[in-house]
Amino acid sequence: MTQKLETTLTQDIFRILLALFMIYAGFSHLTFNRADFQAQVPDWVPLNKDLVVLLSGIVEMALGLGLAIWKKEKARFGWALALFFVLIFPGNIAQYLGGKDAFGVLNSDKARFIRLFFQPVLIVWALWSAGSFKAWKNNKKEN
Repeated sequence: MTQKLETTLTQDIFRILLALFMIYAGFSHLTFNRADFQAQVPDWVPLNKDLVVLLSGIVEMALGLGLAIWKKEKARFGWALALFFVLIFPGNIAQYLGGKDAFGVLNSDKARFIRLFFQPVLIVWALWSAGSFKAWKNNKKEN
């Protein structure tokens, strides 16, 4: 997957937008949205909620930077980011089931429920914009 992978201008624009979103989200984990992100950490996670938020913020910034800058590895960063979105999805479910408000807009069961449908969109966005699907398909053809 490290061969030169061509992506369209549209994919590149959406990849950079997603990368910037991830860097911003990661920064917000470490600063002004820390308490709101703690509401997403399920009670069954055996770590301190603040530590989980800090670590996930660092991971988000690293994934965002990698997706934006390390073009040769963008397909792998797409897979890594998609996996990250899958791994944090239980937090979104826990927030919905627990009725925990966050960010000022996730203040109702309806809003928290609707948000659940955006996680698959983020997963597909990461894979598509980074050319991860195409790289996987090309890799299968080579083997």
